[in-house]
Amino acid sequence: MSTQDETRRRVLVDADELARLLADDEPPALLDVRWALGRTDGHERYLAAHLPGAVYVDLDTELAAPPSPAAGRHPLPDVADLERAARRWGVREGGAVVVYDDAGGTSAARAWWLLRWAGVRDVRLLDGGLAAWVAAGYGVEPGDVTPEPGDVVLVPGALATVDADGAAALAADGVLLDARAAERYAGDVEPVDPRAGHVPGAVSAPTAANLDDAGRFLPADALRARFDAAGVVPGGGPVGVYCGSGVTAAHEVAALASVGVDAALYPGSWSQWSNDPSRPVATA
Repeated sequence: MSTQDETRRRVLVDADELARLLADDEPPALLDVRWALGRTDGHERYLAAHLPGAVYVDLDTELAAPPSPAAGRHPLPDVADLERAARRWGVREGGAVVVYDDAGGTSAARAWWLLRWAGVRDVRLLDGGLAAWVAAGYGVEPGDVTPEPGDVVLVPGALATVDADGAAALAADGVLLDARAAERYAGDVEPVDPRAGHVPGAVSAPTAANLDDAGRFLPADALRARFDAAGVVPGGGPVGVYCGSGVTAAHEVAALASVGVDAALYPGSWSQWSNDPSRPVATA
């Protein structure tokens, strides 16, 4: 396996490999993170059909602290709360975790990032999510899953974060990627936050462009070309990512990691920045 393939494999797992892992004596904890902005039916969709053995994870309540204008719509959860949730999901100390959704990993990446940030080393995204699993011929099951409780111990700080000041500094002295849709970056529309536009100096790099039409991550060469065009050079200056509330930005951090680029996440993202009248806003 090439170094490029191994780097990608530390972030992503395909359906065939996941099926083999789930058949092992010590399978990974499997987490279903179905969520989308403006929808509240993730649990209902999970109950209707999910990967065998998958545990439902509520993004709003388990992968985030309560929202506020000062902290944003999805602040990082308290680590003790996250640890209790992870144990409920069956995450074991030293054990592997696979996360998925039905949206190309754009919500599941929040769980990927949080667990990696909290020190769980072996966490991967199912490339293509639920659709890829079904397309590969594997079955699903209905109902809820309650696993044996895990014993994981979480210690934050394994992945980098920046606050609003750090994001501003990256925009000036490094590369700050805005992972929202291009029209939100440009300030043409703003569906949820109080001001339209972007952090001055940030570069538009919509998360959706990390994926092909089937919801799978682009090949490594295509991702490298995409990030090169945004000014991200492997081994170059510091890189940070933000989005609306720190969810889809985690997907961009994962895409960057899959091609060997470490990037910091701005958890407060635009929902925090735009609520602070002292912060400047740019439009394009």
